[in-house]
Amino acid sequence: MDEDTPDDGTSRSDDGTSRPDNGTSRPDGGTEQADGPTEDVALDPWGSASVGDYADLFAEFGIEAFDEVSGDVPDPHYLMRRGVIFGHREYDAVAEAMANDEPFAALSGFMPTGDPHIGHKLVFDELIWHQQQGADAFGLIADLEAHSARGMSWPEIDEHARDYLLSLLALGFDAEAGAIYRQSDNRAVQDLGFELGSKANFSELQALYGFDGETNVSHMQSVLTQMADILYPQLVDEPKPTVIPVGPDQDPHVRLSRDLAVRMRYFKVTEAFASFELDDAERQLVRAAYDALAAAAAENTGTADGSEAADVRCTDAAEWLADYEPPDTGDERLDLAAAKPTAIEKLRAGGKEPLRPRVRFFDRNATDAAFEALIEAVDGEKRVFEGHIDAFELTREEAESLARGVEIDHDGFGFRQPSAVFHRFMTGLTGGKMSSSIPASHISLLDDPDDGYDKVKAATTGGRDTAAEQRELGGEADDCPVYELYAYLLAGDDDELTREVYTECVTGERLCGGCKEQAAELMREFLADHQEKRAEAEALLDELDIDLDSDRRGTGGEH
Repeated sequence: MDEDTPDDGTSRSDDGTSRPDNGTSRPDGGTEQADGPTEDVALDPWGSASVGDYADLFAEFGIEAFDEVSGDVPDPHYLMRRGVIFGHREYDAVAEAMANDEPFAALSGFMPTGDPHIGHKLVFDELIWHQQQGADAFGLIADLEAHSARGMSWPEIDEHARDYLLSLLALGFDAEAGAIYRQSDNRAVQDLGFELGSKANFSELQALYGFDGETNVSHMQSVLTQMADILYPQLVDEPKPTVIPVGPDQDPHVRLSRDLAVRMRYFKVTEAFASFELDDAERQLVRAAYDALAAAAAENTGTADGSEAADVRCTDAAEWLADYEPPDTGDERLDLAAAKPTAIEKLRAGGKEPLRPRVRFFDRNATDAAFEALIEAVDGEKRVFEGHIDAFELTREEAESLARGVEIDHDGFGFRQPSAVFHRFMTGLTGGKMSSSIPASHISLLDDPDDGYDKVKAATTGGRDTAAEQRELGGEADDCPVYELYAYLLAGDDDELTREVYTECVTGERLCGGCKEQAAELMREFLADHQEKRAEAEALLDELDIDLDSDRRGTGGEH
């Protein structure tokens, strides 16, 4: 606190740093992101995490709002309830598996470049919670990445790896039920990374990560190892929905892993209607045309139960689409209005060819034996071409399952695209970004409990300049690192406490001095308890089959 801090303990940032607006209040005490952007979006897995407006991520990168799937999650974690987990990629597949007691997995990696801190605890908690919900859980030490991208020495990596694993175990990770490994010791991961490398190229890595002629080759190689990490749970037992809990800065890794999972597949399954191909937007338009014309035909012929295939021709669909006003999907990647002219052109070129829904299996990487096996496996009406198979009596879901089964039976991987959940970054205790290079901005899980207490007491708040203003105007909890501590960590599963702190703050009933004192005491208690459990975890860690005394040599690389 600076010398002008009023006696009630309200304070602003000592260095005058402005913080991104964390949004409007949620009824459960969490926060929602406000609409106005405050700084550019920058997604760099090895740089300083920076997101000005989380809403920008939805439009720019296709991350979906977590609120859209939160209602499908059984007994959601408090980070989900409070909006700390704000986005996802295909988490609905994980939620469905969770709800139906079907196999699914969760994996997260930790780059051992420093002490684990309260920001890392978010990821630890997410991984552990998914394990408790039934996931096959995997925790990995990204030591190859630390060595190649950060230039860490192997003795440093060993020391930090031990600290990360002790905290993971102390927080409740079940090492007997789950798996923990080092990248450098997992031959299956390294072999898979080599195979994935055949489906990626430098131009792609350059576009995603900004690699250039100065980037060392080991750094690029470590990216493929990380892709193998993300897909590794699907090598164990069977392909399954897999969630990767991360901050949004790691989304480039998630996107690349999803692309590579598809490229490794033997077969691509799409919906088709005729001999020609359609992209996703065109396919949606043709589906609308077919459904409308088929319904009309069924009504006219009295076959509304679908007992007979409707006689719909491509030219009929082109004529229908010409008068159709497609809806705005809100997704730039699925612009139906822009796709309408090309869809009409393809339909007109099809002439009188019948329009019939079907699923199409494309031969992407299949062996000859696998392709022949798929032909044999497709029941009912089908048409076989040189590079694809059309099946008329399978649903898309049935076709996907059939293709994956044939692929696995013929030594393919059968990967599903991995899912992800994204959490907000914690604001630094001194304002601005939380940085491991600024000790006062974060609390290490190894900090002495009294030091943790002192850091919270010295933290910037969202309080007003004077106690009188605070009582009159209320505090700004949405712009307060101390309130974040309650919402992200200190309140634990107690939503009532976060609501109480938030409401009392914004109504002026709660002053910052007392609020920080309460938070500081809770932080001291948490650190004392955590470090006691870390000491208990020492014996457990020693029993695990993890080599924390590496005999590797090398000087590492630089980012």
